[in-house]
Amino acid sequence: MTVSDWSDWLPRAVESADPETVAVWYLGCNGFVIKGSEGTTLFVDPYVGIGDPPRTVRMIPVPFDPEDVTEADAVLATHEHTDHVHGPSQAPILENTGATFVAPDDSLSVAYDDEAWFDDYDLSDDQFEEVAEGDSVEIGEFTVHVEPAYDPDASHPVAYVFEHESGTFIHGGDTKPAEEFADIGERYDLDLGILAFGTVGNIPDKETGEPVRTKWYNDENQIIEAASDLDLDRLVPTHWDMWKGLTADPKVLHHHAKSFEAPRSLELVEIGDRVDL
Repeated sequence: MTVSDWSDWLPRAVESADPETVAVWYLGCNGFVIKGSEGTTLFVDPYVGIGDPPRTVRMIPVPFDPEDVTEADAVLATHEHTDHVHGPSQAPILENTGATFVAPDDSLSVAYDDEAWFDDYDLSDDQFEEVAEGDSVEIGEFTVHVEPAYDPDASHPVAYVFEHESGTFIHGGDTKPAEEFADIGERYDLDLGILAFGTVGNIPDKETGEPVRTKWYNDENQIIEAASDLDLDRLVPTHWDMWKGLTADPKVLHHHAKSFEAPRSLELVEIGDRVDL
């Protein structure tokens, strides 16, 4: 496992924070840590791996060591891809804190079968909770609703809507626009939305190593379409910073969003940044 470039300042900053509402820290890639006003702490898709060079090359610092995390109530995964379900990134958090791993079936299969977390970490079955679209889970001061997502590269992706007395926000994982988003936007008053954004690049094929034209994330038009359908107040684009060949400039989204009623504002964050509801 890679040693953090930043020592332990980020986990300590989260632990010492006392937000009045909900604080959300961006971990790079599509990872976040969320802390409510009563202290409930959730991680979503935390990933501190370096990818699989030369195919996938991490372009941002490793912001923390999982072993340095001492407070967490749950770790949630949106889908089964390595940069969203990753034993060395997530199992130490579960082991150190007793947190629950909340994920759809195919993500749990990575933990149980593909990576065999139980062989390498001291974990118990009751720390793992399977969820599916339509479920709601109470985690401390948060109610987490599991909603549909559309990621054609994943076998079972979901989105999470986090409800708190201070506000409501959605983490879409790597979703593209989905036909269900207009309904989600009507059912929830979404203060904040987290959606993946990137460019198209030549990424080496897993088998041959030859460059293949690759698009894993929303382009400029797709992310604004999704944000508009969800009727977001604030859009936070993610994943644009992570992989060599697929990075993008989120500032261009101002131009794509300005003629739409939603999102009403664009919140640009870099790895380590905090935003509040």
